[in-house]
Amino acid sequence: MTTDSSASSLIIGGAASSPRAPLPTLPPLALYIHIPWCVRKCPYCDFNSHTASPVLPEQEYVDALLADLDQDLHAVYGRELTSIFFGGGTPSLFSAEALGRLLKGVEQRIPFAADIEITLEANPGTFEQEKFVAYRKLGINRLSIGIQSFQQEKLEALGRIHNGDEAVRAAGMARQAGFDNFNLDLMHGLPDQSLDDALSDLRQAIALQPTHISWYQLTLEPNTVFWNQPPVLPEDDTLWDIQEAGQAMLAEHGYAQYEVSAYAQAGRPARHNLNYWSFGDFIGIGAGAHGKLSHPDGRIVRTWKTRLPKDYLNPAKSFQAGEKSLSNDEMPFEFLMNALRLTAGVESRLYPERTGLSLETLAEGRREAEQSGLLQVEPSRLAATERGQLFLNDLLQQFLN
Repeated sequence: MTTDSSASSLIIGGAASSPRAPLPTLPPLALYIHIPWCVRKCPYCDFNSHTASPVLPEQEYVDALLADLDQDLHAVYGRELTSIFFGGGTPSLFSAEALGRLLKGVEQRIPFAADIEITLEANPGTFEQEKFVAYRKLGINRLSIGIQSFQQEKLEALGRIHNGDEAVRAAGMARQAGFDNFNLDLMHGLPDQSLDDALSDLRQAIALQPTHISWYQLTLEPNTVFWNQPPVLPEDDTLWDIQEAGQAMLAEHGYAQYEVSAYAQAGRPARHNLNYWSFGDFIGIGAGAHGKLSHPDGRIVRTWKTRLPKDYLNPAKSFQAGEKSLSNDEMPFEFLMNALRLTAGVESRLYPERTGLSLETLAEGRREAEQSGLLQVEPSRLAATERGQLFLNDLLQQFLN
């Protein structure tokens, strides 16, 4: 990314010199729970996931999660949870009994909103599918199923342990278990993937009628097998053709794009993710989990937890690995890095409501972004143009110190 130092100094200087007001209301509160184990680490994955031993320390980990949550309670007293997300790793490796005890413990500590959304990431393998009914009985009301592809050669290239038939069956099993709201996670730009291959995967996903599809391009991330041993990926022209044709297909079938890589049927966007992108609050518990909490006095604090499971489970070590209070000069970038991922952006008023800073702290960067055609000229909203969505990093540079 290139840095426009003149824009940064002007906008950040304004933010730094502007007092931060107490927040008029605190944003919605969510909970992220990280389960760090997988059957096998995928070669493209840079998440905090670790190969599971034959016997998982379920009870010990649930005990640790609740103790971790106890240490964060002082910052959220009197608030309720609007969503919970079990991420990983592979949370569906845990038994329904363990997750049930965890959910009960969470609700005893923080009230649940009447319409709380509780999402569990799951693999499409038969072993996990057998648990879907039990998960639904716990109050988990949304699944996110990691399909990635329906084609065997692509699944093998990605190191996935399920096959295409299991992927198809998983959607049916989710619906039979009572899940009327579920996401299918799908990748494109896979090794040696053609336009026809990519659209075939997407067509199959749409045929299963999920309420939500996460469709995103494979990228090579540092500290992964693919980074050190890169596969042959499609040419840029093919990637562009896949993106354009795929977005048109999704729109044609009623899946509206509301975020960079998220498409949903009407009324079915992921509320947990919307809370992230609109600079809401979330507690993060579990190995390597991140959190962000606002305080009535205007402080906004990001936290991160001990990364390695063995350290997280070690009573002699702290759950929290670090925390950072966001400064005024970091706030424009922090807010917009999230909000501008949404295709419709956010209402401008959300910026002062969620940061305690005046919209004037965005003024110079906003003008330059509008003049460069990256930000919509719309006083009541902060939203990227179509070009801005394609060059989001360049857009955010206008607000980076």
